[in-house]
Amino acid sequence: MNKYELAVVVSAKLEEEEKAAVIESVKELITRFGGTVTDVDDWGKKKLAYEIQKMSEGYYSFIHFEADPTVPGEIESRIRIMDNVIRYLCVRQDA
Repeated sequence: MNKYELAVVVSAKLEEEEKAAVIESVKELITRFGGTVTDVDDWGKKKLAYEIQKMSEGYYSFIHFEADPTVPGEIESRIRIMDNVIRYLCVRQDA
């Protein structure tokens, strides 16, 4: 199993409960494909480097998980079509 870090930027227009639901659904995706979530680091609302979809702020969350090499591709294909996720990036961490 490899260690991964998934950075997710969620729309700042959402309420706190809706933001938490989006992050929870991403965590459920990880576990559904056989991954194990080890840590979730919420950075809160931050200013974006540039405007995305006419938004200048977003909620940043970093999800650390362990999974097989095929899992990040599956997760990214699902996150890509989520409405409230502005940007995402999944990277493998060195051991």
